[in-house]
Amino acid sequence: MDYNWNWSVFWDFAPGETSSYLHWLVTGTSWTLATTLVAFILALLIGGLVGTLRTSTLRPLVWLCNLYTEVFRNIPLLVQMFICFFVVPELLPVSMGDYLKQDLPYPSFFSAVVALTLFTSAKLSELFKAGIESVAAGQRGAALALGLRPTQMYLQVLLPQAIRVVFPPLTSEALNTLKNSSVALTIGLMELTAQARNVSEYSFNTFEAFTAATVIYVVISLLVTFVMGHIERSLAIRGATR
Repeated sequence: MDYNWNWSVFWDFAPGETSSYLHWLVTGTSWTLATTLVAFILALLIGGLVGTLRTSTLRPLVWLCNLYTEVFRNIPLLVQMFICFFVVPELLPVSMGDYLKQDLPYPSFFSAVVALTLFTSAKLSELFKAGIESVAAGQRGAALALGLRPTQMYLQVLLPQAIRVVFPPLTSEALNTLKNSSVALTIGLMELTAQARNVSEYSFNTFEAFTAATVIYVVISLLVTFVMGHIERSLAIRGATR
């Protein structure tokens, strides 16, 4: 099949619009980056805390954290986004629900971040739990024998070693968060995939629109991999073997 590629389409303007198709893709990229960055940072904090508490001796907290992990890990991300965007405002008091639906700036962005944070943090809690449990059991006993409180034991002995263990999988989860952010188009967030679809529908240059979006995703993924790889190498202990 012969296809006449028209890359100059990105400098064209949609009918009745004052911005070019290229500007649409740039705007979509900015929303994708914002959603990914905010959600991953929050998920890292929450997932780290939940995963750590799951290895504690406080049984009620362990049970609650296990429940949190199983619930948000097993509910599909798309369903969680629909619940956050459509259902939660209806369950809250009228004033709060109206604020979320009408007065909150960028409600689709807020809902996407919340859903993506919950989904990703549940997966990260498994990583942190596994990382902490991979540390030699004798180190926990040695830390307590030295008089360290449980909080000090985690902060000074267990977590520094666990983070080195879980960092390579964290790179994969960061990339998954980037890709999962595209699901937010279903609740109206004009991120990169949604903007590529808009360019396709307005210009009828579908191949160009989604090829450009694909290239942007690949470039961002390579940058994330490079940055995370650099951090991973900086965390490595000289002379240590895996």
